[in-house]
This record gives sequence, structure tokens and C-alpha cells, in this order.
Amino acid sequence: MSYLGVESSLTGRRWVGPGIEVERQAEAMGQATGLPRALCGVLARLGVPVAEAEGYLEPKLRDLLPDPRSLKDMEAAAARFLAAVKGRERIAIFADYDVDGGSSAALLIDWLRQMGRPATLYVPDRIDEGYGPNDEAMAALAEGHDLIVCVDCGTLSHGPIAAAVGADVVVLDHHLGGETLPDCTAVVNPNRQDEDGALAHLCAAAVVFLMLVEAGRQLREAGVKGPDLMGLLDLVALATVADVAPLKGVNRALVQQGLKVMARRARPGLVALTDVARLDSAPAAYHLGYVLGPRVNAGGRIGQADLGARLLSTDNAVEAQAMAERLDQLNTERREIEGQVRAAALAQAEARGLDAPLVWAAGEGWHPGVVGIVASRLKEQTNRPAIVIGLDGAEGKGSGRSVNGVDLGACVQRLASEGLLIKGGGHRMAAGLTVAKDQLEAAMARLSELLARQGAGQGGAADLRVDGVLMPGAASVELIEQLERAGPFGQGAPGPRFAIPDARISFAKQVGTGHLKLSCDDGLGARLDGICFGAFDGPLGAALQGHNGARFHLAGRLEINEWNGRRSAQLRLEDAAPAAEGVR
Repeated sequence: MSYLGVESSLTGRRWVGPGIEVERQAEAMGQATGLPRALCGVLARLGVPVAEAEGYLEPKLRDLLPDPRSLKDMEAAAARFLAAVKGRERIAIFADYDVDGGSSAALLIDWLRQMGRPATLYVPDRIDEGYGPNDEAMAALAEGHDLIVCVDCGTLSHGPIAAAVGADVVVLDHHLGGETLPDCTAVVNPNRQDEDGALAHLCAAAVVFLMLVEAGRQLREAGVKGPDLMGLLDLVALATVADVAPLKGVNRALVQQGLKVMARRARPGLVALTDVARLDSAPAAYHLGYVLGPRVNAGGRIGQADLGARLLSTDNAVEAQAMAERLDQLNTERREIEGQVRAAALAQAEARGLDAPLVWAAGEGWHPGVVGIVASRLKEQTNRPAIVIGLDGAEGKGSGRSVNGVDLGACVQRLASEGLLIKGGGHRMAAGLTVAKDQLEAAMARLSELLARQGAGQGGAADLRVDGVLMPGAASVELIEQLERAGPFGQGAPGPRFAIPDARISFAKQVGTGHLKLSCDDGLGARLDGICFGAFDGPLGAALQGHNGARFHLAGRLEINEWNGRRSAQLRLEDAAPAAEGVR
């Protein structure tokens, strides 16, 4: 049954409200705790038991942090790492070129710097070298180093690790493992096939952090004081959100604590990045995923591969400022390239059909640095796993994004084992692949078949989930602050979305490049301001600006708007529908 009777909104979506069980749970929680009804509704939707509500709002890292030694090879990895530090050995860090890889490398570099030890950073070029260790790079690093630590990569790199003759190799990763592991000192990975999966939701930076926790324990046993690990949580938070790890369990605590560390503005790289992005308040989880993360990623996508990791690890404010400005520039260029590829990919995917278990597109010359972002956009638009591939001659390199409940990485890895891909791997929500052009159609057909077995394609692309109804007068700064206690929100823990029913549009004006600024009221004096980004790219802008006195149901997320020292509630509008006559 649709919510507020909205079967097809202005953007063509059906609105879906909370089920009866969630409503009952929220009612019971409100009676037992005295918490606001809107907050109880969000907690109930997230599956929080009534008895655990208060504790959920104040997650404690010390209560949620797992024992690092519960991961296989952890003690050996930390011991070898510490032996290299104590023996003043030459250490190299081989990192992936995305935010998770850069954050993981920065964690180790920062920790080693505090211990008075240098490290060599190596990040492969996305286009020339591709993802993960390669024979040539590993052999060269082994010639000049005693220990190579592979972060956010390496679990499937049997050949390249074997090429690191003369050096020990430790892998700290989270990508899905194969039937066999590389022959090296340690492979710490919660997604190894011989792990129980209890920590499968960790990103690589969280795995690195746990290794440093174990290293700290071993140092204390030896009577040595190690670096302050809490000060490193800003990097773990950034990686967790940017790598779309589910914000549950310890991930939620890592991000919440990491945001507090970030607000202290102690890391030069993140300070410079927030300033160049013009953030005038402490970053929230949203900013990590949509403002800071894309800028860190820009170097690996279309510029210098190691720029993001260098920015995150530098302790020089002047150097950080220069790198942040360069990344901001690259991010602008990335958006332009992405826009071109996105339009072509969407047209191709629409021609193929958007109702299949897999949405995919491939094009000659599409920049490999943006195919992952375009896949994410297709996934969001269709509520289906999406693959976008850039073809270059006889081969194509692609990236995919998945939806909740569908393990894309496992399916891609199976395709590789069946010989339909040259190589491929990843984790539940994201994957990368290389495919021969003459195998493209067969590979995508097989992938669609595998994804369909997991239920891909069954969800309605047009459903907009709403937590409940709020009147304009109830949308206060105080309520938003209460709701934020249930966060951080993101993958696996969607932020609250509310409907403002039967609202009168008192002001609507186009601002910037296609955005809509508006105000609505309930006819009784209470008003709520709102913003709808990209409103004029679709039907919302014209319909609301030309409302002619008609009333609308509005749906979106509440946020605090800060302007000239004044804080007010604001609706980030996502959808709208004409209010039925009988509702008034």
C-alpha cells in the first residue's frame, strides 16, 4: 500500500511507509524511553530493540571493537611489522588508488612517523598498471625493501607476491578471497574463505587499524608505549564511508568517533581538503562520502595515483594545501568526464532495458577512472546492480556497484574462475573486472543470471521509502539533533526521510545551476525552508516553481542549515506529489 496515497510521484515513484511491525516497535519504544516519536520510528526501522535504544544512541568503541586476534594471521602480521620497526628495516606500503587504499596507507605512514620510522609509498597507476600488485612493481620494491605491506589489495595476487623475491609480504585487505592464499608472511582479511564472516563488513582501513591495535598490545607486553590510536580514527571513518561499508556494529562506532577526531582539525590533509571544499561546519558522514571522498579519489581516477594517499599522510600544512587544491581541480575535471560517459551509458542501458537483474553499458574510450562512479549512478537510478566498462581495443576494464542483499564481488569472481573474464574480484557492494571484447556479451549474460539467483531485479526502482509524517512546525533543530544521534547514516543504515503532507508552497525560486530554493507552510503559521539540488534536471523544479497555489506532499531529509551564525531546520527535498483533495 502506498504512503499518503502516492502511487506515482512527480518523479514517477511510489512512496512506501513503515510496516506495521516497525510502527508497533516505535510506539513501544516511545512509551518505554520517552524519546521523540520520529526518532523511535528511525530506530525501529533500523532494527534496534527497545531495551537497547539508549545504548545504541551512544555507541562505545571499547564495547564494540573486536579482538584483532579473532582474524587469522593477525598476530603474525603485527609481529612482523613490529620486527621491521624495531630492526629499522626498510618498509614499503603498496596501496590501492582509492580512498580506502589511501587512508590505509596514511594510517601506517602516520603510525610509523610517530615511531620515528619512514616508509616508501607505492600506488599503481589505474590505467597503466591496473588494480593491485603487479610483478614488475613488487619485484622492484623487493630489491630496496625488507617488508612490503599491501593494503586494500593483494589477497588474489599470487604471482606478484611471488615476484617480491628477497622481501617479506604482509597483506591487509578486505576483498573477497579465493580458494588459496598467496604464499607470504600473513594475509589478514575478514573475507578470506576460511573466516566466519563476522567482520566481513570492515573496509581495509579498519583492518589496518585492528592490526595497529594488535601491534599496540604487543608493544605494551614488551613495555613499550606506542602511538595514540584514537587520533587515527578520522582516516578510518573517511575510508569506511567512502568505501560504502555498511554502518553497523563497530563500523558505526568507528565513524562516529572518527568524525569527532576530524572536527578537531588536527590532520593537515583533511583540514586543507575541507577548506578547499568550502565546508563551514564539522564534517558529517554525508560529507565523507559525497564531498571529501570524491576529491581524495580524483587523483587515482584521472590524475596522479598517489596524490590522495600523500595528502592524507602529510604533516606539512603548506604541502597539504597545494595537494588539496590540485585534487579539487582534478575532481572538477572528473565531473566533466563523468557527465559525458554517464549520458552515453544511460542511453545504452535504457536501450538494452532497465528492468533486467543487471544494468550494464560499455563504450570505446570511456575513461576507466569514472566507470565506477557512472555504475553507481546507474545503480541508484534503477535499484539494480550495474556494470560500466571502458573498452580499449580488444579488452575492456569495468567497475560495478551492487544493491543491498546482492553480493556482486562473489559473482564477478565466479565469472573469472569460469574463464569469462580475464580477471575480476571485489566485495559485496563493488567489483572490478577486465574482459575480452569478444566475451563481453556472454560475460554480462552469465553475470545477470548469477545475480538473478540472489534476487537482483526484483525490487521496484520506483519505491521511495519514508519513515513517517512531520508537520513543518515539528521540523526543528532540536529534533534533527536528536535524529543525528541514531547515525551516522549511510550504507546499510539509510538516513531518515520524512513526508511533509499537504504543504502549501509559499516561495519557490531557481538558484544556481538548476537548483530550487523553496519554503512551505501548513497554513497555520509554521514554515519550513527547503532546497532541491538538480530540481530542474527533472520534473520537480518546474512543477513546484509553477505551483499556482496547489498543495503538495513533500518528501526529503532534514538537515541543519547554518548561515551567519543562525541555525535553522531545512528540508533537502527529494520528491513531491500533488496532494489529493481528500487529504486537506
